[in-house]
Amino acid sequence: MHSKIILKVFGLLLMVYSISLLPPIMVALYYKDGGFTAFSSVLIGVLLTGLIIWYPVRNHSRELKIRDGFIVVVMFWTVLGLAGALPFFIDEDVPLSLTDSIFESFSGLTTTGATVIIGLDELPHAILWYRQQLQWMGGMGIIVLAVAILPMLGIGGMQLYRAETPGPIKDSKIAPRISETAKALWYIYLGLTITCAISYWLAGMNWFDAVTHSFSTVAIGGFSTHDDSIGYFNSIHIEIVAIIFMFLSGINFALHFTAFRHLSGYAYFYDPEFKAYAGLLIATAAIATSYLYFQSVYPTWEEAIRYGVFQAISIATTTGYSNADFSVWPGFLPVMLILMSFIGGSAGSTAGGMKVIRFVLLFKQGMREITGLLHPNAIMPVKLSGKSIPEKVMTAVWGFFSVYVFTFAVLMLIIMALGVDQVTAFSAIAAMMNNLGPGLADVAANYQSMSDPVKWVLTFAMLLGRLEIFTLLVLFTAAFWRK
Repeated sequence: MHSKIILKVFGLLLMVYSISLLPPIMVALYYKDGGFTAFSSVLIGVLLTGLIIWYPVRNHSRELKIRDGFIVVVMFWTVLGLAGALPFFIDEDVPLSLTDSIFESFSGLTTTGATVIIGLDELPHAILWYRQQLQWMGGMGIIVLAVAILPMLGIGGMQLYRAETPGPIKDSKIAPRISETAKALWYIYLGLTITCAISYWLAGMNWFDAVTHSFSTVAIGGFSTHDDSIGYFNSIHIEIVAIIFMFLSGINFALHFTAFRHLSGYAYFYDPEFKAYAGLLIATAAIATSYLYFQSVYPTWEEAIRYGVFQAISIATTTGYSNADFSVWPGFLPVMLILMSFIGGSAGSTAGGMKVIRFVLLFKQGMREITGLLHPNAIMPVKLSGKSIPEKVMTAVWGFFSVYVFTFAVLMLIIMALGVDQVTAFSAIAAMMNNLGPGLADVAANYQSMSDPVKWVLTFAMLLGRLEIFTLLVLFTAAFWRK
């Protein structure tokens, strides 16, 4: 491993992050309701820290190895989460402990959307903007943004990109060079954000709410500037906008790029993951709507459709917005919605969960095993769109699924041992690892009631989910550190 190159990248990324504190400072100056001192001091501190780390090794230039990429990604996300907690901890208008500040920061950066803050409506505008902005940066990954400029500094970015975006299609590039790929992803991401903000504004939000909610919608984060989330606005037009952009943001961004480049929507309908993704969301929304109506939770089809469809899309895409408290809905519905978050959105999107493509491959593998019982000597490769999937990919998918489930069980048992009841523990770990946010029982509204040790476990679960398990766990293996 090349320690000097790692330090160079690390210092550079810290400086890039410090620049992101300028918008909250400008918001604080505009509204004059607090936050200026906290953000200014953190900006200076982080910028100087990054400069001190970067300057002595600024002239070193060498291609990052894959191990270096993993270390930089995990180290940066960890340190960035810790640095991101400083404004919450320093600002006197946000009475958060150090643990709560770190929890809130990691929740924003990992686009989980779980919160320990009560009274969002009374917070300074700068703090509200910052929470939403954290999710926007984390949505696509600040490192993907950084690799677009690393080649100009003599540092290759492919290893960072691979470590940041693990998965069965992680090596699929939409442009020949990694820097071009990162730029293309950000153009799509920025375009969706701007369109979403304008749509929210036209639907009735003021400009501040429109912009900040576009951050968390496109990032599939779920943070809001109000305690009642999207339900605060009580507007079906705003909810429709949210549904549309939650759905779009859960789609592979490479498909968006292809459709935009060719000015055609055919790319979506030829993609097996998109078809499965859309089918699952439609089925979930239909089940939720029908159950709410026939169980007389809502007296009319209009209300059942409004709340059933919104919550189904919000939870299944791991966004976590709410226009109703789904945790008190009767029967199996709350658990079904939490289970849908395990599938999440498409690979290459800002959604959490295990990703639709993996479940498609697992389903096909299961069907192959069943067919193999009848035809034990037959050679039956798993296929997607008529193309055979390499056995290496299938093995990786099974491995990911196994480790995901095992890690989930271990973390759930840990917080149960710390005094959390079964329903709360199950939904809390699911919400953290799937980067969903809201859970059931004691964590339906927020996570303030959880003890500090539980919050640290949940924070670790958020990071596991954001980096898709392996990127973080690989650092805990002996093989990683062998020369």
